[in-house]
Amino acid sequence: MDVTALLMRKLNMRRELSSAACEALAATASTQSEVAAGSILVRDGNDPTPVCSLLIEGLAIRYKITSGGNRQIVAVETPGDFLDLQHLFLKVADHSVEALTPLRVVKIDRAHLRTLALEYPEIGEALWTEALIEASIMREWLANVGRREGRMRIAHLLCELARREEAIGMARRDTLILPLTQEQIGDITGLTAIHVNRMLKALVADGLIEQSGRQILIRDREGLAAAGDFNPRYLHLDQVSAIA
Repeated sequence: MDVTALLMRKLNMRRELSSAACEALAATASTQSEVAAGSILVRDGNDPTPVCSLLIEGLAIRYKITSGGNRQIVAVETPGDFLDLQHLFLKVADHSVEALTPLRVVKIDRAHLRTLALEYPEIGEALWTEALIEASIMREWLANVGRREGRMRIAHLLCELARREEAIGMARRDTLILPLTQEQIGDITGLTAIHVNRMLKALVADGLIEQSGRQILIRDREGLAAAGDFNPRYLHLDQVSAIA
């Protein structure tokens, strides 16, 4: 698929674009590229890269590292997400973004996209809506780590990732592909890998999920949602559809 068409489709999910805005986007310098797993796309403390990346295939993580070397993963990015929209107007990156799996991304000239956001209100509104949804998800993650106990945190995370993967066509209903290690799940939920392992086994023992390698089958969707205090309202899925 043409990379400009992908960008226009993404923004049209957030706000219907005028013909003038679409013509302006068609002139945007953009390319499609592959990114190896483990690659750092944004590095905390560095200047933002000259391009802004839209994720088309694969998963990425957004994280902070403390002075003591402890990592907190603050977001998991799925296809259709911008990997560095936060730095469209900021001069210094305040967190890092890493490819969790091999990625396919659309790279868009940052300066041109910034100009379009200012010159075309509907493009600016689409990007603003995207940023607001990212902030909504981050608020929920903050509540999850700060106010839910361990089993609930894991159940909530599984519910969210399953709903997001289902929404973009990555997985069948009630099936979750989870390319996260238990240590990485711990970095998301503020738990040790041992605690994560115990909580996953508890959810299996309760008949809520089955786990086979990196695939999780949700056996009791309502039960898992109740266990995780999960309400998908914060995902704003009425404004999300498949990008590929």
